[in-house]
Amino acid sequence: MNPLELLKINVNDHTEKKNGLTYLSWAWAWQEAIKADPAAIWEVKMFGPNFDQPYVSIGETKMVFVEVKMFDKALTCQLPVLDHRNKAIPNPDAFQVNTAIMRCLAKAIAMHGLGLYIYAGEDLPEGDTPDVTPIIQSLEQAKNVSELQNNFKTAYEALRNLPPALKLAIEAKDKRKSELAA
Repeated sequence: MNPLELLKINVNDHTEKKNGLTYLSWAWAWQEAIKADPAAIWEVKMFGPNFDQPYVSIGETKMVFVEVKMFDKALTCQLPVLDHRNKAIPNPDAFQVNTAIMRCLAKAIAMHGLGLYIYAGEDLPEGDTPDVTPIIQSLEQAKNVSELQNNFKTAYEALRNLPPALKLAIEAKDKRKSELAA
């Protein structure tokens, strides 16, 4: 297997959605990584005077770094320690740091191709990426098909130029539509 083949793998059945964001299971991603390249390895980058801190401090917040080597190519990703709203956490605890490390692992694996499409649009400037949580919630909480149709029209107008966000809205609409039909 090679990175071009990894790019073609559909990872949707191994993701979880939280607050309008999609997360790839790190355990499943690592399993697929070592299937694709049995020599694959990963490492948490360590910092501090004794190289005993798995993060870099930026003010009160922390940034973790994970390197994944696959197909004889090492790629390093970084990720701030974030809360459920995708905001940096001041003075995070060990659990929050570990969560960030494992999310960063999944992201570093994606840099080799597996699930890379999940991150489409992530590199847009923050001001250009709206918080889609209220839009998604309006679709998920529609009381009937008519309300769902009206909410989706609004969602479509707001998101039509943001394909990753529009995709989330379409998925939420389709899911709610099937729930209302049941």
